[in-house]
Amino acid sequence: MKGKSRWTDLTNHATRPWRADKLSRLGSSIFAEVAAWKKEAEMAGRDLIDLSIGSPDLGPTEAVRRVLSEAVLDEKNYTYPGSAGSDAFREKCAAWMEHRFDVRLDPKAEVLSLMGSQDGLAHLAQAICNPGDLAIVPNPGYPIYAGSLAIAGVKAYELPLREEHDFLPDLESIPDEIWKQAVFILLNFPGNPIAATADGPYFERLVALAQKWNVLIVHDLAYSEMGFDGYRPPSILETPGAIETAVEFHSFSKSFNMAGCRIGFLAGNRDVLASLLELKNNIDYGVFGPIQTAAIAALEQAMDPSQSTAGVAGLYERRRDALIDALEREGWPVPKPKATMFAWAKLPAAFLESAEPWSSRQFARELLIATGVAVIPGDGFGSEGEGYVRIALVQEEARLREAAARIGQFITMHGNTK
Repeated sequence: MKGKSRWTDLTNHATRPWRADKLSRLGSSIFAEVAAWKKEAEMAGRDLIDLSIGSPDLGPTEAVRRVLSEAVLDEKNYTYPGSAGSDAFREKCAAWMEHRFDVRLDPKAEVLSLMGSQDGLAHLAQAICNPGDLAIVPNPGYPIYAGSLAIAGVKAYELPLREEHDFLPDLESIPDEIWKQAVFILLNFPGNPIAATADGPYFERLVALAQKWNVLIVHDLAYSEMGFDGYRPPSILETPGAIETAVEFHSFSKSFNMAGCRIGFLAGNRDVLASLLELKNNIDYGVFGPIQTAAIAALEQAMDPSQSTAGVAGLYERRRDALIDALEREGWPVPKPKATMFAWAKLPAAFLESAEPWSSRQFARELLIATGVAVIPGDGFGSEGEGYVRIALVQEEARLREAAARIGQFITMHGNTK
């Protein structure tokens, strides 16, 4: 209105919150909560062993770092890189997909660069769904899965992951009415927080159901290079017919220790990628060119037969064995995951079977305050995570054994009083 500012009358806005309601639906604030517990433990003088956040404690190889440093000095690399990613990056991603999974992709239409897979996970629903649509997501699941739906105004149908099904989603339990409404189903193998794995027959059933109901499969394969005991996680795009009904997220964060670089890619159905690119063209200008160049070097190293690619998998397998074997000796048996950088641990029996059973949050907090060992309570990933904690293998083996020893003392002290 002429001559009137929106600030003229603040009578009804004195307590304006400056916060969108949908932020309350983004999901768990457990990571911020655990961060506060860590500060409390440090103030109490505890030596912190942080097994909470899944952030690699190592960097990429020296060769990759050298390529990055040289690219940063090239003045030509300071123009806008473009949201789709450079031709060279997408071509190398396609070459790696063929090398690693025998999956052939058109790099211009079936590969899209991302600022880390979280970028794509956060924006995909906005690109392919309308408010009020429905998507199927796992419970427990990585927080952005449900959070991205809240941002987009999409309803979530939560698919429980339970021990009696080896933590695999029971596809046959999904009602026909849900399949009929769903735009996409999001799954994660090997998983986070639960390191469940899926095989070829499972993917074949999933693809058949997706084709029957015209539902997009969104597969998060962030841990493709973290398989143990000879296990090599497969791509869903290996499944016949999947390219027409699936997309798959890949990340350099865990596989190549490039978490801070923020780079990944999406592969699969070209129509879905085109929609996400259309959105990204309006909100970002792509990944910094030198980081794409470094990622190319990482993929070249992985495809070089003269170089060992077992480094990251071998490292986390040794850490897994160090922690799980030590916990077993302390009286807390935890299943050994076949992949990923996490262990999913059911609370010790004494804490669950007492007259007043402990919650995951109570266990994680009191463990941290008493011993300095930080883990994430399972309910932070969804209601089905209650009764569990997630433990990240992000410390050296000696520190993991020390953590297990402290946990053992905690179990003895508190478990015997239950």
